[in-house]
Amino acid sequence: MTFLISLDGLSCSGPDRRVLFENLTRAFGRERTGLVGRNGVGKTTLIRAIRGEIAPAAGALTVAARLGALRQTPSPPQGAKLADLLGVADEFARLRRLEAGGGRAGDLEAAAWDLPQRTGSALAEVGLDGVAVDRAAETLSGGEATRAALAALLIAAPDFILMDEPTNNLDAEGRAAVTELLDAWRGGALVVSHDRALLRRMDRIVDLTSLGAVVYGGGYDLYAERKAEAEAAAERQLASAGRTLARTERDLQLAQERKARRDGAGKRSRPKRDMPKSWFDGQAERAQNTAARQSGLAERLREAAERDLAEARARIERVRRLDFALPPSGLPAGKVALAFEDVGFAWPDGTPVLSGLTFRIAGPERLALTGANGAGKTTLIRLATGQLAPSAGRIRRGVAAVLLDQRTALLDDGATLLANFRRLNPACGDNAAHAALARFLFRNDAAQTLAGAASGGERLRAALACALMGEWPPQLIILDEPTNHLDLEEHRRGRGRARRL
Repeated sequence: MTFLISLDGLSCSGPDRRVLFENLTRAFGRERTGLVGRNGVGKTTLIRAIRGEIAPAAGALTVAARLGALRQTPSPPQGAKLADLLGVADEFARLRRLEAGGGRAGDLEAAAWDLPQRTGSALAEVGLDGVAVDRAAETLSGGEATRAALAALLIAAPDFILMDEPTNNLDAEGRAAVTELLDAWRGGALVVSHDRALLRRMDRIVDLTSLGAVVYGGGYDLYAERKAEAEAAAERQLASAGRTLARTERDLQLAQERKARRDGAGKRSRPKRDMPKSWFDGQAERAQNTAARQSGLAERLREAAERDLAEARARIERVRRLDFALPPSGLPAGKVALAFEDVGFAWPDGTPVLSGLTFRIAGPERLALTGANGAGKTTLIRLATGQLAPSAGRIRRGVAAVLLDQRTALLDDGATLLANFRRLNPACGDNAAHAALARFLFRNDAAQTLAGAASGGERLRAALACALMGEWPPQLIILDEPTNHLDLEEHRRGRGRARRL
């Protein structure tokens, strides 16, 4: 196999200089590889290193392919159009100049006359058929923006694609589009995902942990089975090593107690025996030599047992888990938190999104909002938070609300997590802020991580800390795709946590 990407002894650190992974040696060719691991272990950092966005701390990285990437949280710049997301804005501008008879030098030679057809085919393939390339990017939902990023990959046709959580923000049809794209892909692909259905389509799985990286052939189901077997075996070895050390310690203690009794008996019997002193001295010397040999053997046994226990512990990944108590919101039963009364919304160009929408949230209750990509879920959330004004109807906001959106936009990327917490919770001092962030696994220097340098999962944890751990917790919290950035284990546990919100 021709390798397109090679890692040789690669090591990378996080923004807080904590080592994420080290001595990673792997090669990727024209196959589909799923990259899994807990949040914060370095998956996104590895993707960024391959893209050349950050320099590794040590080792060598060789890329012998044209790379394409689907970022974890596509965020369009202000004033961007769909053509910008597709990476074809300049090419379309060139075609328009030529069609208007005002081409510049070099336009004719560089023109891609088949671009409109290729762009239309790519958009249709990802479920955006008929969407104009000059549509404002800000009017696209998170799922539509992700679909546009998929179309950009189809248009560019790179040799190797890097995908960081590609099914985030997507409905069932969008997830199917990602799956179909990967099924038909003839180049290489490295896919970071917690989507089990997508991981089942991989040719192999690389499990990145604090202990290193392990490769499992096949898709998710085989990986899960073999990983569970390996973890169970490691736990058994750890338990066995612990029992061996305890037994060794117990045997040594008993041996010392027996020796002490014999020595005491020998001292008491000496005056009663009519034997020369030389005989007693010889006996004592032999006893001392025997005790020394036994002590040396015991110490070697103890060291061997401790070494086996240390090796067994080294095979077990130590995982920090979230453990926090949710403060009471104090929202009275029956109090209206949010109400939509015959609400409608249309974009300035007249494109309708919502009409005749009526509902309310009263008291401490939960409301689920579902629908296909582009149906208006994100628009409804922006109306609820006051980011948009309705075109018709009335919205009543009875309590203060906090929005945790897909991009965790409440965080200032240029500020540390600690500074973000203090900005959003000005009544909390440094000690309270540090304590709150520590409950969400940002201890000590980790609280000084820049928000813009944190992974998607870390940003979500930080946003939750900022939203929930202030002096006055919100009485209405709006979650936009809250499980997008959770790892496989957190996704399972997060369902239980959500039921207690």
